[in-house]
Amino acid sequence: MIIGVPKEIKIKEDRVAMTPYHAHSLVSDGHKVIIEKSAGLGSGFTDEEYIKEGAVIAASAEEVYRDSQIIVKVKEPLPSEYKLLKKNQILFTFLHLAVEKELTKVLIDKKITSIAYETIQTKDGKLPLLIPMSEVAGKMSVQIAARLLENINKGKGILLGGVAGVPPAKVLIVGAGNVGINAVKIAVGMGADVSVADVDTEKLRYIDDIFGQKIKTYISNTATLKELTQISDVVIGAVLIPGYKAPCIITEEMVKNMKKGSVIIDVSIDQGGIVETVDRIQTLDNPAFEKYGVIHYSVANIPGSVARTSTIALTNETMKYLSKIANDGLIDAVKKDESLAKGINTFNGFVTNKGVAKSLNIEYTQLPSIIGFSFD
Repeated sequence: MIIGVPKEIKIKEDRVAMTPYHAHSLVSDGHKVIIEKSAGLGSGFTDEEYIKEGAVIAASAEEVYRDSQIIVKVKEPLPSEYKLLKKNQILFTFLHLAVEKELTKVLIDKKITSIAYETIQTKDGKLPLLIPMSEVAGKMSVQIAARLLENINKGKGILLGGVAGVPPAKVLIVGAGNVGINAVKIAVGMGADVSVADVDTEKLRYIDDIFGQKIKTYISNTATLKELTQISDVVIGAVLIPGYKAPCIITEEMVKNMKKGSVIIDVSIDQGGIVETVDRIQTLDNPAFEKYGVIHYSVANIPGSVARTSTIALTNETMKYLSKIANDGLIDAVKKDESLAKGINTFNGFVTNKGVAKSLNIEYTQLPSIIGFSFD
């Protein structure tokens, strides 16, 4: 197969969808890999490194899209890229289609098979391609919050971990999944006063077993969140329902009652966000805004700010699936691996992910009914 990797064009997005090492592996299997010029520089990979491993360097994104059967990206295509997508192409990237109706329509109209990293799901419920970026985003969220609490950023002027005789910041993490756990690791490590809220008692029990007396756990509900947000210096939104738009659970009224200079990091923003007052997606060059005296951080590609770490962590997982698609062909790869089938969001003009279809109010079609195959 011919596999193309365009340069990411989202503002300050320096990740790349393939490393030279993985290009070498695909070329060794008999595939052609086309990399857009300078696509890897932000992650520390030069064109010469890709050429050395057998990849071909294309002068433009237009050339990559035109000549490739599979397009591999990090982030969803932006409107300027829609016209470059070819009919019946395969697109493999983070998509978050539950909040991308225009892009979904393009994928349907062009009968593109779109495979979303974030909805590939194993039988035990794990999201293997999302996990590494959740780890990065969770850890980064606390680092970001610590900086935003500084006076220079209009924060409260408090140190996250406090010092002798001065109490630490109160950090509330809403969601006890991969983002939440990694946020807890860093917040606890920095000495913050950490609380975690989730609707799943098993997740809370797991976190409690790990961190014990270092944290407090709560069942997430309106009354609890109203109380906790009011006393928190930092609120981190870390809720994910695979494929679906994130639920809005931090209300405007809760935000109004937070103290001036408090910080909200809505990591869930790429799925619509869980904070009612986060009404926009910010970029890494303009990441925060203030509302009701509370600093809101709503960047949808937090891992892009540590591009090399994120690229290597992400591609270590994505390339396993890309190799299956390239070596076996899409249909055979899907039949052999049900987790890959769950990653397919659109196929031959149909929406094949239930969460996306429900969030966008579009008809849902089961993938097995289209490809004529049933999973056990």
